[in-house]
Amino acid sequence: MKNAREIKVGILAVVAIFLLYFGFNFLKGVNIFSSTHAYYGQYKNLNGLVEQSPVYVLGYKVGQVDKIVYDFRKEVPFTVTFSINRDIVLPQGTQLALVSDGLLSGSALQLNIPVTDTEQCYHAGDTLPTIVVPGLVESLQNGLIDQLGGTVSHLDSLIVQVRGQLEGDRLSRILANVETVTSDLRVTSADLKVLMHTRVPMVINNVDSVMTDVKVVSARLSELDLQQTKNKVDSAVDKVNDLLNTVNTNEGTLGLLLNDKDLYINLNNTINSADSLIVDLKAHPKRYVHFSLFGKKDK
Repeated sequence: MKNAREIKVGILAVVAIFLLYFGFNFLKGVNIFSSTHAYYGQYKNLNGLVEQSPVYVLGYKVGQVDKIVYDFRKEVPFTVTFSINRDIVLPQGTQLALVSDGLLSGSALQLNIPVTDTEQCYHAGDTLPTIVVPGLVESLQNGLIDQLGGTVSHLDSLIVQVRGQLEGDRLSRILANVETVTSDLRVTSADLKVLMHTRVPMVINNVDSVMTDVKVVSARLSELDLQQTKNKVDSAVDKVNDLLNTVNTNEGTLGLLLNDKDLYINLNNTINSADSLIVDLKAHPKRYVHFSLFGKKDK
């Protein structure tokens, strides 16, 4: 065929163009095989947002920024066109947030989709409400500036106080007090050194003597015949037990006195009779004693 070569060249050219288009869009992050919906958002400041920047939902990339149009005569000069997957539904209340995409990656868009049951949704071509979320660097800068201002004021107050302390003769008095304390510490250290060399050895020697005496007393106590002493005590206890057993029986005077009831009664009667006799003797002594200077008189 005469035109076979031209046909092959044409086919190769079409394939090359397709591959070039596909590769270019692939490098830009565009999936030409998936259908998307385009939406709009407006900002006063893009904070480094560029075309082909990603669009996230909960950290998952669902699209990219397609085009950025600006008109600096307007109060809100930037209009951002972005596309997301067709199957993503954006209910009313969805916000398009401009967020930081890492420390070195610039900015990105994030769709804050609320959890709601409303059936009203945004359609392709609608303009979404936008917000700007400060990044980590901006937050640190703002907080650092505030903290730095407070630190500078505290540092200024500290410098003023130090300057007031150093004015006049305060510094000389402080140095004099420090020198006095150092001298006292030097004297105390010398006294302590003398005490450690003189008193402490004497105390240690006395403790050694006391320990020696304790050892001697302990040795003497160990030499005592404790078994013999115990035997003597046991013998004395046995004798006391024998004596008590004898008293508890009817043998002997003490045993009879304690155990024989008749003996007790007789002894009690005898004591009563003796008591009556003594009483009568005191009352009528002449009945029992006769005394005469001239001899016995016959009645």
